[in-house]
This record gives sequence, C-alpha cells and structure tokens, in this order.
Amino acid sequence: MPTPPLPQLTLVLGGARSGKSLYAEKMLMSVPGPWAYIATAEAFDDEMHARIKQHQRRRGSGWVEYETPLEIADTLMDRTSELPSLVDCLTLWVSNLMHAERSIPDATEDLIVALSKRIAPCVIVSNEVGLGIVPDNALARAFRDEAGRLNQTIAAVADKVVLVAAGLPLTLKG
Repeated sequence: MPTPPLPQLTLVLGGARSGKSLYAEKMLMSVPGPWAYIATAEAFDDEMHARIKQHQRRRGSGWVEYETPLEIADTLMDRTSELPSLVDCLTLWVSNLMHAERSIPDATEDLIVALSKRIAPCVIVSNEVGLGIVPDNALARAFRDEAGRLNQTIAAVADKVVLVAAGLPLTLKG
C-alpha cells in the first residue's frame, strides 16, 4: 500500500523527550528531499551545544539547516518555500520572542501568513506545555500561556496534528 502524501501543514506536539522531533523528521523524510531544518534553539552553553549536535548527526545528509531563533516566517517564505521543511521547535521560539520582547501575537500572525503561502509541506514541532502543574511564578505562567495559545492557533490551521508520548504517535486531527 503506498504511503499517503504528507499534508501541507502538520503540527507534532509532545512533552520533553517524548520522541516528537524524531517522529517529525521521519514524517518529513517520507517525501523526497532535500529537506530544510529550521532550528530555533541557540547554544548558550556546552550542554545545549551537545544536544544540537546530536540532532544534526541523527538527521544525516540531505538536510539544509537554517538557524532561525526569531524570524521563522521570513525563513519559511524566503529561503525554504519550495523545500519540505521542519521547524523545531515553536516552544523555544516563544521563549526567544519573550526574551527579545517581541510581540508574540504579531509574530504568530506573520507565521500563519508564511505557512499559507508555502509551496512545499511543513512539519512543526512544539512542546505540549499544558499537562503539568501551574508554574509558581508569573514569567513561567506567561510562557505557558503564550505557548499554549500558539499551539492552539497552529493546530487550528494545520491539516494534521499528532501528539507523541513515549515515542508513540496519536493523531488528534487529520
């Protein structure tokens, strides 16, 4: 039985170390490459640098990496519109936007517009942050709220939404 085509926009959610990034990579690799990897993480310490390198080694050849801590919409429209693309991850992007004191609603609107104009499929990874306890400080609660709103917004326009837990995918939409 042939593999169904990859939807235009897929959102892959999960907790930390749930297997969401690996699942998203394999999903995107179901279509011919090269593939764009749009990384939002920044390596501010040795441990994060090692995590990034581990992800790069896992992907192997065929991937073109774009380090994009803030300007995801520009990268999706200008540099990767015709490449199947993986954005990993929206959660770090929200953190980056908050740190840079950028408007998350404006950035989200720009992202939605960019996604609507793409030619090639896109898979977006994000942490599901609403399953834990209520954070004990205002900044952490604001982050949780912004990330949750962003996930809801992207899920609403996505063709497919998958929740990954313990490496197992559960299709929520599509």
